[in-house]
Amino acid sequence: MKNTFTAFLLSASLGSAFAQMSPLGDWHTTDEKTGEIKSQIHIAESGGVLNGRIDKLLRKEARQDAVCVECSDDRKDKPMLGLEIIRGAKKADGKDVWEDGKILDPENGKNYTLRLTPIDGGKKMEVRGYIGPFFRNQTWTRVP
Repeated sequence: MKNTFTAFLLSASLGSAFAQMSPLGDWHTTDEKTGEIKSQIHIAESGGVLNGRIDKLLRKEARQDAVCVECSDDRKDKPMLGLEIIRGAKKADGKDVWEDGKILDPENGKNYTLRLTPIDGGKKMEVRGYIGPFFRNQTWTRVP
């Protein structure tokens, strides 16, 4: 009985450790220039593919009724709240990296190829968007 309980505790703690090294959940994005928290993104999985949407606009001057005027695809003029900015990322074989998806920068309407890498024990995530050899990195912070 004691061994069964110990095994249960060990598997539960390992499960939560692995869950933390995943992009799933809620993340704060930060303005690269000011350091101000911009938004909260929710990332979910469906059929082994990740998608992420804007759940909250957190800048002081953010208009909660803003729409994506810079978008050029099916998201054109859609509300920023609920806007899907991550599409189609998949876990790389044997790595804690999700890639091959796209990420939208709603401020300029550009879609970038995406790579998500949880870091710092899953408390942060490196988000890389790139077009050809050009890329941008951001560090998102997990919402507690």
